[in-house]
Amino acid sequence: MSKINTVLTEMLGMDYPIIMAPMFLVSNAKMIIEAAKAGIAGSVPALNYRTDEDFRKALTEIKAGLGDKPYGVNLITNKSNIRFDEQLKTCVEFKVPFIITSLGSPESTIKACKPLGMRVFCDVVDVAYAKKVEAMGADAVIAVNNEAGGHAGNLSPEQFIPMLIKECKIPVISAGGVGDRKGLDRMLNLGACGVSIGSPFIASLEAPVSHEYKQAIVDYGAKDIVRTTKLSGTPCTVINTPYVQKVGLQQNWLERVLSQNKSIKKYIKMLTFYNGMKALEKAAFSASYQTYWCAGQSIEHVNNIKPISEIAKGLVEA
Repeated sequence: MSKINTVLTEMLGMDYPIIMAPMFLVSNAKMIIEAAKAGIAGSVPALNYRTDEDFRKALTEIKAGLGDKPYGVNLITNKSNIRFDEQLKTCVEFKVPFIITSLGSPESTIKACKPLGMRVFCDVVDVAYAKKVEAMGADAVIAVNNEAGGHAGNLSPEQFIPMLIKECKIPVISAGGVGDRKGLDRMLNLGACGVSIGSPFIASLEAPVSHEYKQAIVDYGAKDIVRTTKLSGTPCTVINTPYVQKVGLQQNWLERVLSQNKSIKKYIKMLTFYNGMKALEKAAFSASYQTYWCAGQSIEHVNNIKPISEIAKGLVEA
């Protein structure tokens, strides 16, 4: 397979303009190493590791397995992540090639990383925020569109990518909806320099989640992806399993009232997020009937469980 050259491949030094997206609970060191072997760049959420010691062990394993090939770490930069300062310090110490920031200002991350040659890519869902992070010194924006998994955006790629290209001078990476070469070409033709892809890699042999979760990625399609506010208080995409249909997609009246009470809403949001993440964790690693399986519309293109090398090959083969 011939290489696909773009600004992103030149920036990171890889064969294909694909980032294996940082997936909560799913991404791990083994997956990142296999992604690099396939000519793409893997990334992992720092929050996938419970302690700084575990995080350091994973980064050490990744560096040993990759050499000078690129990989990334996702940092949640808002106040909900009480470990942010520690995680950023560790990333800087290891000189992680690129950082993906989410859900908060990237300013301190950019200031810490840029002098060391570390790239900083920022998740954005609107043009105004994209212009802010560009002014702060971001190397690229990740355009989270309405086809993405997890906390998706509201704009289609056809709307969002051209808007960002018109208003910003830094490169645009598209996140959401890509599961084959046709989808990759669609985003590149819109002007993106690359794509961030997550959901298809959940159904990989290397992913640490349960067989039931992987099989769900195979069995369900784009039409089965719905948004629920029950997990984090804000819309999050999940597979519309019988359990999700049973419990509904919206917070109940009491949850809504409590989350709007000025004196306690901060704590209610934190509790909602904590309970939601625990529900995702339980569903991801056990054969539970309480099936909250996070995924995006790109599962439409997943037909079986296979190695990351084969998934990556399917994304770049014409």
